[in-house]
Amino acid sequence: MQHLLLIGAGHAHAFVLEAFAKQPEAALAITVVSDSPLAAYSGSVPAWLAGECTLRETQIDVAALCQRAGARFIDSPAVTLDTLARQVTLANGDMIHFDVASLNVGSTLALPAQQGENLPHLLAMRPLSSLHQRWQALRDDVEQLPHGARQQVVGVGGGAAGCETLMSVIAQLRHQRPDIDWQGHLLSASPKLLPEAGRLPRWLIQRALARAGIKAHPRVRGEALVGGGILTRAGNHIEADIVLWATGAVGHRWLSDTSLPLDAQGFIQVENTLAVVGQPNIFAAGDCTAFDPPLPNAGVYAVRMGPHLADNLRAACHGAALSAWQPPKRVLALIGTGGSRAIASRGAMGFSGRWVWQWKKRIDARFIARFNPPFEG
Repeated sequence: MQHLLLIGAGHAHAFVLEAFAKQPEAALAITVVSDSPLAAYSGSVPAWLAGECTLRETQIDVAALCQRAGARFIDSPAVTLDTLARQVTLANGDMIHFDVASLNVGSTLALPAQQGENLPHLLAMRPLSSLHQRWQALRDDVEQLPHGARQQVVGVGGGAAGCETLMSVIAQLRHQRPDIDWQGHLLSASPKLLPEAGRLPRWLIQRALARAGIKAHPRVRGEALVGGGILTRAGNHIEADIVLWATGAVGHRWLSDTSLPLDAQGFIQVENTLAVVGQPNIFAAGDCTAFDPPLPNAGVYAVRMGPHLADNLRAACHGAALSAWQPPKRVLALIGTGGSRAIASRGAMGFSGRWVWQWKKRIDARFIARFNPPFEG
């Protein structure tokens, strides 16, 4: 009996569980370890932040998916991994042995230094699994603000995630407290927003930010939280009451205590087969990986890796040859901009409008429903 251990409940592992549910292996035991039986789909998070859906509507029922696949689910995350002993230690103290393992644990953020008193409220966008707790704490604080107060919300990070979370959060805060004067600013270390997108999508995102009353500040890198605001790398002080931190993605700290090969940001180095470099029968996928050539940190790549990861894990369990995964040259990015609008970006092409938002919601809902009961045959 071979034992396949899935560490984390990211998007790629949802495809793995689906594959083994549809084509079971009698001589294979599967265990999934994660910090929650429900896993948020990153594509739906902006809609939840904007108040357009519930948290539950963004989540995949991992425990139910495990049951469908005949897998054991353990509600406790991995905290150490011994590649030689082929075992993982969980936060609850359990030790799990494996023959083949796969990591799909996402990423976290390198948070800013915090200096002094009267610091702004920090809302970090990662790790995603605990974002709902941080978001609720912020909304509770907002509820206590005096009538007619002025609040400056500053987003740090000019990528797609930074732009759309800032617009979504401000849209919801304005809805929650319309009596507050909400001011928005976005800091981007890059000279342009959405640096990997074409000119038209970048223009559309700039227009969307302007419509939301958010001023963009290119070539400004946020360095630390200080009294009343943010200190930039250039030594300037930017006033802020609330700071959304959506930059500086790094690997989870516990990975650095393993013998897994990591890059400078703490991401796991993988071959094009999604096997971890120099580690037989250990695989990784999604945002926790360092692929060569590098891939942007976007959930769509984890989704695309999923079916291929399932095939290679099955092959590894049988001692068969692995096949290479070829990343798509261009991917479709659907970026929520608040106010029930969104931008579609693919290469140089870009579109925006309410119809894009409805299209995005249908795609996201269909993806989530695929992995939730009632399951299709």
